Amino acid sequence: MARYRGPRLRVIRRLGELPGLTRKKMDSVKSQLKQKKKNKKMSEYAIRLQEKQKLRFNYGVNEKQLLRYIYLARKVKGSTGQVLLQLLEMRLDNTVFRLGMAPTIPAARQLVNHGHIYVNSKRVSIPSFQCKPGDTITVKENTKSIDLVEKNLSAPALSNIPSHLELDREKKTGVVNGIIERSWVALTLNELLVVEFYSRK
Repeated sequence: MARYRGPRLRVIRRLGELPGLTRKKMDSVKSQLKQKKKNKKMSEYAIRLQEKQKLRFNYGVNEKQLLRYIYLARKVKGSTGQVLLQLLEMRLDNTVFRLGMAPTIPAARQLVNHGHIYVNSKRVSIPSFQCKPGDTITVKENTKSIDLVEKNLSAPALSNIPSHLELDREKKTGVVNGIIERSWVALTLNELLVVEFYSRK
């Protein structure tokens, strides 16, 4: 299944707010219509599928990638749902977004793909790169890259930077100090339902 490139408002009307996918907000009329639809009884499968789709669209991963993250999360000691969210949150594209260097995760992915982002002074162009505690994220030393990030930092998508990240606005440098805590995940989601959705796979 390819990465979604269609209308984003259609997705958030169906699934609710997805801070990583778009900065657009639903107006009150559309919100009321969504509430009416929500009141319809959904099957157990539909509820689990909806939670899985929230995760997939918010982080911009396809089905195959998400399944791989589920397998990795199962191997790690601890809550599978929490480990899954940590793996997705520690991706480079998401880390760049959470630092405020990009307005959305798709925009952060483009920044990484185009070589604007460096990790520990090495250019990394793979959005799924897993950031580790101690990693330093910097912007390429050229006017275009710096201007692009500066513009995004002046109006970040999310008001607060998570406690596991540290940002130096002047130097446009981010440091990963640890692993993200569940309370800092911006997406409203029941991750256990996602794990249950994949339990038979």
